[in-house]
Amino acid sequence: MSAPPNLLTPRVLLPFLFVTLIWGSTWIVITGQLGVVPPSWSVAYRFFVGAAAMFAYAAWRGERLTLSGYGWGFAALLGMAQFAFNFNFVYRAELHITSGLVAVLFALLIVPNTLLGRVFLKTKVEGRFLLGAGIAIVGVGMMILQEYRAAAVGAAEVLIGTALTLCGVMSASASNVMQGSNIARAQSMVVMIAWAMLFGALGDSVFAWVTTGPPVIEATSAYLVGVLYLGVIASAVTFPLYFNIIRAVGPGQAAWSSVLIPIIAMGFSTLFEGYRWAPLSIGGGVVALIGLVIAVAKRPERPSVSGNMVAVPVDAD
Repeated sequence: MSAPPNLLTPRVLLPFLFVTLIWGSTWIVITGQLGVVPPSWSVAYRFFVGAAAMFAYAAWRGERLTLSGYGWGFAALLGMAQFAFNFNFVYRAELHITSGLVAVLFALLIVPNTLLGRVFLKTKVEGRFLLGAGIAIVGVGMMILQEYRAAAVGAAEVLIGTALTLCGVMSASASNVMQGSNIARAQSMVVMIAWAMLFGALGDSVFAWVTTGPPVIEATSAYLVGVLYLGVIASAVTFPLYFNIIRAVGPGQAAWSSVLIPIIAMGFSTLFEGYRWAPLSIGGGVVALIGLVIAVAKRPERPSVSGNMVAVPVDAD
């Protein structure tokens, strides 16, 4: 009997690395979506584009573009949690604190994902995983402290931005755990995400219209290319891959992407914004990576001797 997959399994590792790299780049793109266009409208445009791409892909595959049973209500809830609440909180947080601090705070997603996955999905949590996660959180804390010190805003702005980000973390965690449920597994992944994105985009539009007025668009190439990148590459391509990772290894392991994303985001910021790494950031990143290695590294197999027979236990991690 083969061991269940983990993040090091090639069919999980490759999409995990791709998703993490793409989402690590989105933080710098999101900053270009803020300013002329209210954040809620930028979120709505992103997921209208994402939904259109998902429906086009489903149609190309010849899939039936409807859901069954509880799928409609499930897709609506998923869409509101993942594509409305989560991203509205994140975009608004970046109006108060730096994208780097928002990205680092989002690394805490591993905590609710692990706990909620254990409660609702009965996901097995190994002691080694908890040790690695604990070490990673220390590293994340070091990066949070550095970004807080570097933020050229007042304490009130930091508190508001942090609160908004943590609300986004909880919304994302709820949707992550939903993806591991039997209702989600009973639906076509592509079609369900397409409807979830559409429901989320409609919710974003209603909220945007009520709070900021009619649609506003910034007719510049930078803004429009950003919308397309976020809608197609960073949404329609990556979310199916990420949700498949959740179904394969559980929301706790999948959330390690959120630990790596701020490190990648800081790398992009170094290239394009002149971000300078402080010793605390470097140390925090190294500690977080050590935690990841501890959490996902396979335990060496040790043969157990019984009489003249040698049995090698199956690694159940």
